[in-house]
Amino acid sequence: MNTTTHEIAPDIFRFSTFVPEVTPQGFTFNQFLIRAEEPMLFHCGPRAMFPLVCEAAQRLIALDKLRWISFGHVEADECGSMNQWLAAAPRAQVAHGQIACDVSLNDLADRPPRALADEELIDLGGKRVRFLFTPHVPHGWEAGVFLEEHSGTLLCGDLFTHTGNGPALIEDDVVGPALAAERMFHAMSMAPNTNATLERLAALQPRTLALMHGSSFSGDGAKALKELAAGLAPNA
Repeated sequence: MNTTTHEIAPDIFRFSTFVPEVTPQGFTFNQFLIRAEEPMLFHCGPRAMFPLVCEAAQRLIALDKLRWISFGHVEADECGSMNQWLAAAPRAQVAHGQIACDVSLNDLADRPPRALADEELIDLGGKRVRFLFTPHVPHGWEAGVFLEEHSGTLLCGDLFTHTGNGPALIEDDVVGPALAAERMFHAMSMAPNTNATLERLAALQPRTLALMHGSSFSGDGAKALKELAAGLAPNA
């Protein structure tokens, strides 16, 4: 395996590791570093990928400068290496929603996490990230996303997951591949709040969608989110 680095928005970097054995088309595992006065890592990656992702991060920042760590929800590929990052970055603190902290992170994290309220803002210094609680969207009671407000980048976790090893950033269809992957994985939790949550994210009008699995997207994020909601509807 090797990890590549691409800047998908100003000072927002995508670390991507391609694993060809996952699905016939292969699968990417992506993390995102927001470079600011208080840098933030979104997604830690699984434990086995820590050396690769850590090396990529160190090309951009000194690890003793890393201040914040978060992820979409509590799952091995999102936070398996969380404590390795906490050991390597002595100033870093995990930040997530209250549910994630109460149910899992207060016990799992080697240092106490910061519990965030819905819509809470963290000023990174030059960048601002707002936490949005999205229970069961795409899955997990504790699920949440962040919007980096200056660039309009939505750190959207497993939303829009798709297979293959495409470019770091695309401007064409991101919804069709995501719906195809959903037919393969059945990963979305279709709850009463799913459509309303996707509409809420669309109202933010993100300009970049930073995806955990697959190519990130640049363009009309609101349109993509609405089309995803329509494609997931029971009668679609």
